[in-house]
Amino acid sequence: MPSLTIDPLTYEEIPVERRPSLLQALVPVLGVVVFLGIGSGYLKLAPHGPLLWSVVLTGIVGKYWLGYSWDDLYEGIADSLLMGLQAILILFVIYALISTWISSGTIPGLMYYGLSVLTPDVFLPATALLAAVVAFSIGSSWTTAGTLGVAFIGIGSGLAIPAPMTAGAILSGAYAGDKQSPLSDTTNLAAAVTNTDLYDHIRAMRNGTAVAFGLSVALYAALGLSAGGTIPAGRVGEIQGALAGTYDLSALVFLPLVITFGLALYGYPALPTLVAGILAGTATTSLVQGKSFTAAWEVFLSGTAPETGVALVNDLLASGGLADSAWTISVVVAALSLGGLLERTGVLAVLAHHLASAVRGTTGLVIGTGASAIAVNVFSAQQYMSIVVPGMTLRNLYDEYGLGSDDLSQAIESAGTPTGALIPWHAGGVYMAGVFGVSTFAYAPYYFFAFLSPLVLFATALMGWGFSAEERDEGADAPVAADG
Repeated sequence: MPSLTIDPLTYEEIPVERRPSLLQALVPVLGVVVFLGIGSGYLKLAPHGPLLWSVVLTGIVGKYWLGYSWDDLYEGIADSLLMGLQAILILFVIYALISTWISSGTIPGLMYYGLSVLTPDVFLPATALLAAVVAFSIGSSWTTAGTLGVAFIGIGSGLAIPAPMTAGAILSGAYAGDKQSPLSDTTNLAAAVTNTDLYDHIRAMRNGTAVAFGLSVALYAALGLSAGGTIPAGRVGEIQGALAGTYDLSALVFLPLVITFGLALYGYPALPTLVAGILAGTATTSLVQGKSFTAAWEVFLSGTAPETGVALVNDLLASGGLADSAWTISVVVAALSLGGLLERTGVLAVLAHHLASAVRGTTGLVIGTGASAIAVNVFSAQQYMSIVVPGMTLRNLYDEYGLGSDDLSQAIESAGTPTGALIPWHAGGVYMAGVFGVSTFAYAPYYFFAFLSPLVLFATALMGWGFSAEERDEGADAPVAADG
């Protein structure tokens, strides 16, 4: 887990002369909504331009309305980029890893053998379950999606399953497993910022995660009955023949997979684990596939363009390597810069404070916490910020209402962790769309867990299940946060 070196501002820490009013805080937020809605939604622009417009507006508000210096604003951007540095580096690495695993035969091998054992009827629920097991074991939804997830996209295409459905199933399993894993960075972070024992946090999430994921798997099972349609005669054999004719698919091609997941299970952090996967992939490309050392490292940089004789397979196994990460990383850098400005100018803290002031009762507090985690995801584009801001802002209020720290930790992670991948400019959304080759808008309707996890949280809060307050009466005795 990355150490939390940057503490977001709380409402009380903002100097009164620079503290935005609610109106001032809403101006850049509404600007972001309008710019992204018009730019990306209506004009169909890539998110880079609308994000830059939002950065400019927030900077102007901070400088000329709130009185921050340019140095203050630059520091806010730098702090956000520092907090998101691991995500940026993983984006660099994962694009190269995918290409090296294609050239080594690892992903083609997974596709070849997967097509032999999976059928359209069971593919979607099996994909979700396998992704959950792997993500739980290694503690990383991103690694799961960028490795096995890419292979599942290929297998699903061979079984005539639409790629957005496959992507949704992968994400549901990957995030459900990640949430419950003691190795996960977000799980550890949610426990840390709320002063909750890690295993108490995991236990608090267990029932809600099980219900949300169980419903997701049931929906994939129902969807799988009709999703695949009729596979054209000989299609699977044609794809397998193209794979076997292009790659050596002996057991050695799975060496990169074994090394990568072995290191993850042993507890190595994500970055060195993924770099080891790249080294294993390039070595396997040379030793098993017979490519030169130079050719293997050219794949690392520039990607793959195999000629298998089958257009579908060529398209599935085409990749851009390290160089292809520039578009994705530039979106993430712009989004993190915007999030840093919103945090440094106090906008996020003010919005969280007014949310806390509006809370009436424990049910409203839990629902408001989940909503704030989602909102911070939207405006900061940063998974860690969606956990840290509500976690640090609301924990005193949980004490006042008699709720445990594990109630807060489960609320922020149940709503915050899965929903980032639904947001097109969020680091998670950009990453997942890039590795799957499927837009966030395309896979979102099939990413059931992202909707069900917060909905189950809200439902249990409304019914009073799973929270530790001794008194759940929403009456007059409930404390109200002071408005400062």
